[in-house]
Amino acid sequence: DYKEYIELWIHEVKIPIAASKLIIENNKSDITKSIDEELDKVENYTEQALFYARSSAVEKDYVITKTNLKEIVNSAILKNKTALLNERVSLDLQNLKNEEVFTDSKWATFIVNQIIQNAIKYSKENEKKIEIYSKEKNDKVILYIKDNGIGIKKGEITRVFEKGFTGDNGRIIGKKSTGIGLYLCKKLCDKLGLGIELNSEKDIGTEVRIIFPKNSYINLK
Repeated sequence: DYKEYIELWIHEVKIPIAASKLIIENNKSDITKSIDEELDKVENYTEQALFYARSSAVEKDYVITKTNLKEIVNSAILKNKTALLNERVSLDLQNLKNEEVFTDSKWATFIVNQIIQNAIKYSKENEKKIEIYSKEKNDKVILYIKDNGIGIKKGEITRVFEKGFTGDNGRIIGKKSTGIGLYLCKKLCDKLGLGIELNSEKDIGTEVRIIFPKNSYINLK
């Protein structure tokens, strides 16, 4: 009952968010632009709550199909279009191949979206760059999302997928974190039969790898 209520509430709250965005679109100014940016954050938090609520019911909410990896990435980029432009982040997609993988496109887009949001949030002041590319290895396709941001200190890398863990970066003013994003990514990857790995170096940047299967035989947990 609680899960159903949360899902219903989220769907209801999306209506005034969409209406507000439409009003902003028709009344553009520096003020409404700033409001739109804050609404994007609200929309992300509501989406995060929805996926969190659904994350335990794999058999009801996942549909594994043959999916184009490039389309997943492009959908996630589109969700972050405003933030990427405002933060002047350079995107490098030239080595992102047109690969077919087996996954749930909606959930995979959410995962990639969370990682891109982190890359934007923890970027440096100058020459912000995100590189997204893919490599085929045996019966898998590995998606790399690499940034040149502030990075994560060595002792914290093994804890980034823990629920509620924010680390030093999550306590920086203007970058405060809930510690839910990467935890959800790991949980959903486990459910979808995907692998997720993270490497990072303080003041150098972070690289996240998502490993997708190329065949339809996936053991969902």
